[in-house]
Amino acid sequence: MLDEVLFVVLALLAVGGAVMVFRFDSMARATYALLTALLCVGGEVLLLGLDYLGVVIVLMMTIEMALMAVFMVMYMMNPAGLVPMSMVHNPRLALAVAGTVFAALTVGAVLAPWPVGRARQPVDPTRELGRALMGPQMLTMMTLGMALFATIVVSVVLATPRGRYQRFGDDLRSRPADDPLPAGTRR
Repeated sequence: MLDEVLFVVLALLAVGGAVMVFRFDSMARATYALLTALLCVGGEVLLLGLDYLGVVIVLMMTIEMALMAVFMVMYMMNPAGLVPMSMVHNPRLALAVAGTVFAALTVGAVLAPWPVGRARQPVDPTRELGRALMGPQMLTMMTLGMALFATIVVSVVLATPRGRYQRFGDDLRSRPADDPLPAGTRR
């Protein structure tokens, strides 16, 4: 009974958060409303017994939305929502399409013949999920992940015009920092 109540509460919070994304004038608030909705979806996945996927959704969405909020504040013309704005373009058509899609998905979910589970529970569901998703490409994906991480680190290092050795000297003891660029760390 507790699982059903929690499921309904998380579902209502997810829908409420998704609606608030389109109601807020502030991009930062909209980002955190979207985070709330996605965290509730992660909670729903956890309730379904898919612990690995639920935790991945929660971690991935938390990091993604935090980064998105930072970039929104840095680059948006109106990050605090001081000037009214709308996140909806062509609202009548958008409402018609959203209502039609929602109705079709609801009818499909209610009328579809749901399969009856006859398979036995695997000993390690996480391993089985990994095999089902990646198959023999697991090593390839792990290597690709490390290559992408190395690429990000190298691009940040190469994009930095100066390092700490330029500012603090070879022994890192120059005080105050001898900053070769104006408006650096000097006060």
